[in-house]
Amino acid sequence: MPETTSNASIRSSSRRERIAEILQRELSPTHLEIQDDSARHAHHAGARALGGAEETHFNIAITSARFDGLNRIARHRLVNDLLAEEFHSGLHALSLVLDGVNTGGKQS
Repeated sequence: MPETTSNASIRSSSRRERIAEILQRELSPTHLEIQDDSARHAHHAGARALGGAEETHFNIAITSARFDGLNRIARHRLVNDLLAEEFHSGLHALSLVLDGVNTGGKQS
């Protein structure tokens, strides 16, 4: 089956761009901030095991109505599940700040 143009462009983009596209599409955030923190972790054993691969560690802040009514663990699971393919292909760690829209930013 031929690969669609959108799938090909997603694969050829940077990990940060792929993460942004997935989170925008699935969470429709009112706020999304993604910071590549890989350089600070390049000396860690996990990064060395990946051969010094880039784009392995990210700090992500998201505000989304999808988080309303979800507790902290459920919010983290949702994001980790959405990014499962990235974890399988070299993403090593995320630092997450996940706020709901109607919960005043407080995690349930």
